Amino acid sequence: MTPLVVLVVDDDSRNRKLTRDVLGAAGFDTLEAGSGEEAIELAKAQLPDLVLMDIRLPDLDGGEALRRLKAEPATAHVPVVALTALAGAREALLEAGFADYVEKPIDVRELPGLVARHCAASSRPGNGMLAP
Repeated sequence: MTPLVVLVVDDDSRNRKLTRDVLGAAGFDTLEAGSGEEAIELAKAQLPDLVLMDIRLPDLDGGEALRRLKAEPATAHVPVVALTALAGAREALLEAGFADYVEKPIDVRELPGLVARHCAASSRPGNGMLAP
């Protein structure tokens, strides 16, 4: 079975590396973007199973990137999880359309399970693999 693909969007390369390493160890493939525009283009080209989106990005914020992804027919089905250090923003982010919220610093033990749950719930055809 093909591994699930997660697009990790964060302008901090250390955060991307940590997330990539944690998800890679759990059997996921990852793509990386350092900006919102890069994330949108990469998501349209690669159609990941899930996007982990930082909220504070150098070009456009994660909320605007989410709106653009949901407006594109090719990526509208892809769940986008907010990945942010903004404490107490959970309800606002969920109301904005994010599938979930992960607060930084990430809990490396819980992240793979959260990602697997959202990938399993995605409406993308053929993504039946569940990672730990």
